[in-house]
Amino acid sequence: MSLVARHLEASGIATVVMGSARDIVEECGVARMLFVDFPLGNPCGKPGDAVMQRDITSLALDVVASAVAPRTTVQAPVQWGSDDWRSAYMEVGDHNREALRDAGEQRRRHQAGA
Repeated sequence: MSLVARHLEASGIATVVMGSARDIVEECGVARMLFVDFPLGNPCGKPGDAVMQRDITSLALDVVASAVAPRTTVQAPVQWGSDDWRSAYMEVGDHNREALRDAGEQRRRHQAGA
């Protein structure tokens, strides 16, 4: 995504990357970034939380309008809830292995039927 943003910027189209991997996105040299300190894959907010998603998207548009220097990064002033997600992010153990297996099987059935 960062490389696409750089190409669009070179063509005169303003961009902002909304991301959760700050170090990677900044290393790519994007013009503007809204850093959202959420689990990877969720830079727009929690799934199903339309209000949070709208607020974060609005913040991103504000970054496009207000950034005055190249390679501007703004940290979104939002929280996932508690910071407990950090310690449990992508954790697999005896306590959740079966639930994860069931969720994966359900997802595969859904994808096969789509």
